[in-house]
Amino acid sequence: MKKILVANRGEIAIRVMRTAKKMGIKTVAVYSIIDRHSPHVKYADEAVLIGEAPSNQSYLLGDKIIEVAKKLNVDAIHPGYGFLSENADFAELCETNNIAFIGPKSKAIKVMGSKLAAKEAVKAYDIPMVPGTDEAITDIPEAKKIAKDIGFPILIKASAGGGGKGMRIVENEFEFESQMDRAISEAVNAFGDGSVFIEKYVTSPRHIEIQIMADTHGNIIHLFERECSIQRRHQKVIEEAPSSVLTPELRFKMGEAAIKVAKACDYVGAGTVEFLLDDAHNFYFLEMNTRLQVEHPVTEIITNTDLVELQIRVARNEVLPFKQEDLKIHGHALELRVYAEDPLNEFLPSVGTLETYELPKGNGIRIDNGFEEGMEIPIYYDPMISKLITYGNTRDEAISLMLKAIDDYHIEGIQTTLPFGTFVCEHEAFRSGDFDTHFVKRYYAPEQLLEQQKVEAEIAALIAIKCYLEEQNVLRLPN
Repeated sequence: MKKILVANRGEIAIRVMRTAKKMGIKTVAVYSIIDRHSPHVKYADEAVLIGEAPSNQSYLLGDKIIEVAKKLNVDAIHPGYGFLSENADFAELCETNNIAFIGPKSKAIKVMGSKLAAKEAVKAYDIPMVPGTDEAITDIPEAKKIAKDIGFPILIKASAGGGGKGMRIVENEFEFESQMDRAISEAVNAFGDGSVFIEKYVTSPRHIEIQIMADTHGNIIHLFERECSIQRRHQKVIEEAPSSVLTPELRFKMGEAAIKVAKACDYVGAGTVEFLLDDAHNFYFLEMNTRLQVEHPVTEIITNTDLVELQIRVARNEVLPFKQEDLKIHGHALELRVYAEDPLNEFLPSVGTLETYELPKGNGIRIDNGFEEGMEIPIYYDPMISKLITYGNTRDEAISLMLKAIDDYHIEGIQTTLPFGTFVCEHEAFRSGDFDTHFVKRYYAPEQLLEQQKVEAEIAALIAIKCYLEEQNVLRLPN
C-alpha cells in the first residue's frame, strides 16, 4: 500500500494523513472549492478539487472520488467519519474497482446501517437488548398498541437514523400519534427512509461504547470503553475513557458482548459497539458504528495504540499485532469537541471568521485540529473545528488539565463550545461521575454560563487592578 486517498476534510483528514506519512505512505486529499486553502489540502502530498461547496456536490460524490483514485494510482481510500464512511454502496464501489476500502466490508455496513437489521443479526448471540419491536412500523394505530404493551415512556427511532434525527421520546399515549408523525417525517427528510421502530425508553441512561478491532484472520479484540453521556440534541460533546462507573467485571462482560456483535456481521477493521447502561448497571445493545469514531483519540491514549495505523494494517491483510490479554488501561483521557456553536443560544451554529485562533500546548494535551487563524467557518459541513484532548494519571488530573487547556485556547470571531466545556468540568455531577445523558437538560442553562463568565471576568478585573497597584507602588519607591 503506497498511496492512500482520504475522502474527507478537516481534522480527521489530517489525522489520517499523519499516520499514513508515519508509515511511509503517500497521501491524496480531495477538497471542495470552499476548502481550497484548508490545512488538509496543504498537508497532503497531492490534492484534487472535486466540486462545489455543498457536500452532495463534492465529498459525497463517490464516483468522482473513485475516478480521482484511479487516475492517481491510489491503492486505498480512507473515508474518515461522516460523508461516505458508512455508505455500503461506496465501499462496494471501492471493492469492484480493486481499491482497498479502509473499513469493513459492504455487507457489514449494510447490516449494521439498519438498526432493525442489526438487532436481527445479533439476536442469536444472546446480547441484551432494550425491549421493543423487531420490525419497522408505519401503521400508527398498531404502533400505538405496541407502545402501550411495552409501557411508556417509549422511544421512536428511525431505522436508518443517526445523529439524533428521527428520534422522539414519548411520555404518554396522548402525544404518541403526533410524535410518530414527526419521527417518520424527519426520517424521510434526513434519510429517505420513513421506517421507524419502538423501544422502551431507559429513563436514566449512560451512553457507553466499546471500541473493537478485527482483522481478516478471524481475530477480534476490544480496546475497552468510552463514556459518551455528555450530549446535546442526542449528539456527543464530551467523551472520556475509561468510564468512571464500570467495574472490571462489567467491562469484561460489555467487551465480550461487543466482540459477539462484531462476529454477528463478520466484521473487519475498526468499529464501535454502542450500549445504554441503566441506573442498575444493566446494559443494552444500541447500535454499531462501522467506522472510526470522532472520539477515538481517548482510546488511543489510554491503550497506547494508533487506531488508524491498525486500520491500515488490517486493510493490508496483516494480523493484529497484539492479543486481548496484551491490552491494559493506562491513566485517563478526556475529549471536548470544539464546535462552532453558541452555547448561550441553544447551541446554534456560529458562522464567522477565526480572527484569533491560538491553540493550547503542553504535556498531556493533544489537539486534532483542522483550522487556522483567518479561516472562515463554512456553513456547509459539521460545525466541529477541533477536538481538545487531555490526559492524566487519574480522572481528576485529566479534568484539571482540560480546564487549563480551555483557558489557554483563544478563539475570537465566533462562539464555541469551550465555555460549555468549562461548565461541565467544573460541575459537581460530572466531577463526581454521577451523571447520565440528561446532564444538559438537568443542569445546564445559558444563564448559569453567563453568571459563571461574569464571575470569571470580575476575578480577572480584580487581578488586573491588583497587578496595576503593585506596579505603581514599585514605581513610587525612592532610589
